[in-house]
Amino acid sequence: MGREIGTTEYTRSQRTRYRQELRRNLDLFESFLDTAEFIDEGTVGVELEMNLAETEGMAPALLVDTVLEDLDDEDFVHEIGRFNLEANLPVTHPTGTGLRDLETELTAKMEQADAAARRHGARVIPIGHLPTITEQLFTGEDWRAPGARYEALENSVMEARGEEINLRIDGEGKGLDTTFDSIAPESACTSMQLHLQVPPEQFAAAWNAAQAIAGPQVALAANSPFLLGKRLWHETRIPTFVQALDTRPPELATQGVRPRVWFGERWITSMFDLFEENVRLFPALIPESRDMAEEPLLTEGSSPRLHELMLHNGTVWRWNRPIYDPSTDVPHLRLENRLLPAGPTAADMAANAAFFYGILHTLVHERRPLWSRMSFEQADESFQQCARWGLEARVRWPKVGRVRVADLLRDQLIPQAMDGLRTLGADAEVTEHYGQILTERTGTGRNGARWQIDTVTSLELRGASRPEALAEMTRLYREGVDSGEPVHAWPVPARQRSRTS
Repeated sequence: MGREIGTTEYTRSQRTRYRQELRRNLDLFESFLDTAEFIDEGTVGVELEMNLAETEGMAPALLVDTVLEDLDDEDFVHEIGRFNLEANLPVTHPTGTGLRDLETELTAKMEQADAAARRHGARVIPIGHLPTITEQLFTGEDWRAPGARYEALENSVMEARGEEINLRIDGEGKGLDTTFDSIAPESACTSMQLHLQVPPEQFAAAWNAAQAIAGPQVALAANSPFLLGKRLWHETRIPTFVQALDTRPPELATQGVRPRVWFGERWITSMFDLFEENVRLFPALIPESRDMAEEPLLTEGSSPRLHELMLHNGTVWRWNRPIYDPSTDVPHLRLENRLLPAGPTAADMAANAAFFYGILHTLVHERRPLWSRMSFEQADESFQQCARWGLEARVRWPKVGRVRVADLLRDQLIPQAMDGLRTLGADAEVTEHYGQILTERTGTGRNGARWQIDTVTSLELRGASRPEALAEMTRLYREGVDSGEPVHAWPVPARQRSRTS
């Protein structure tokens, strides 16, 4: 869904033709995957989605067109919301100082975007959910960024669903229970997406490893506890994204039809398993054929473009998504990790990346793979529990039993991740730096979500209303981003002491 399309509505014959071509693409990809040569450099990449907020009051600022025009930089692009902005970072390696360089680049991109936003009375907020979003923002169509692909996506989701989208998430009080006549809540979800180039023979192991550690990974980085004024999950992006793009009315969900934002249901043996599942289980949302896109299936001397298969793959939002990229003479395969929120600081995000790349390298090369010692259902349960409770979650883990995830991370997974980075060739200073950030985060129990919750609680105890507390917390959050300090070191406003007689 990262490319523009030509129309927002499709005929039945176009949908039928697309299905035929999709299956043809799948057959071609199967044989190509078995015989072709792929680039294997182990490179890593990052996409960072951010929010625009008004300087005064921190409400969402619908200024992305103006800010992008000001930036005039192809590394910055639209996202679905008019208050969203995406930065694409240069490809790098996890060896040497690569992750430190990533932190430097993240800082530079955020500062560049923030400088442009400030010229128009706004600030850039790298966070999972902008806390000041209200339901009123989503009552019309002003929230949506321009582009046929976004309109077509919304039309297709709402047509398939056949009724309004119900957003129902447990949390304080009765939680959140509201309906929308659009996919607008999806725009509230801003993430940091990590890419890892993987050879075909290692892809299944890498994907299985990423699924197995998804729970601890999201607990470590949780940064989205507030949505529409309610305190909900520590990583509320997870249920919000699932529900905002859910094409199933309740009856189909009850029948076991899979959601399009999907954890999955089994370990795999090949990358092909995921593409085959996508075609077999999910109808097309954007059935634009390669003829409509004026794109050939094959060109002399290059890899097959597989337009229909790639477009379809982009409308099944797996938390760990397979990517086939034919853009060069020699194609490559990537694992796209999509479950992390944006923010808080460049140091935090680089540390999150260090954990992911390091732990994957360790787990892929274990003699007895982690996923052979746990069920897929156990991995899914861990993911859900950690998204809900963050570092306070308790999970079942092989050889450990039921354990607090912060302790599991500190005692086992973070050391394993740093060992993996050292094996990859990361400099000693790099592994020490990010290992310390991650260990101190788990030791204090303060990730971005915990800091937000504690700060809002403190402000409310001092007399602020919820909207006032969320606006002030967002302002303090931006100050924390400006400091460059990792979130576990950010101060929390002191709670007003009660008077004693």
